[in-house]
Amino acid sequence: MLITTSYHELEEAKQAIDEFKENKPGLYQRFKQIIDLTRQLQFNYQYMGCLIMNEEPSSFRPQVQNAFILSVYQKEVEQLKSEQDIQDLQALLGAYKHIGYGNVSSLLLGKQAYSLVGPAVI
Repeated sequence: MLITTSYHELEEAKQAIDEFKENKPGLYQRFKQIIDLTRQLQFNYQYMGCLIMNEEPSSFRPQVQNAFILSVYQKEVEQLKSEQDIQDLQALLGAYKHIGYGNVSSLLLGKQAYSLVGPAVI
């Protein structure tokens, strides 16, 4: 799937992420940990987003040699989803789904919006 993002959309998402960080610091940190884990395992951010949003993740499922690693990852995401205010995170992700979970994750990790502008394949 191809997505195209504008600078304005990315800046808007960055502002929403900053507000989320300020209003829900605990959930923000937990989500950041999941993003870091996703990056460390070299999984697709779209897979992570689909799991959090209860969407069908099969087309983004990583090809891993060890099923245990995937099960540990999925368990960590399920623990995040059991957080009390998970609907706030899901609302944030849902509002910016059109720019891609990867871009949302990159913004959260500190990438500048201008570096993410343009088409991307997810």
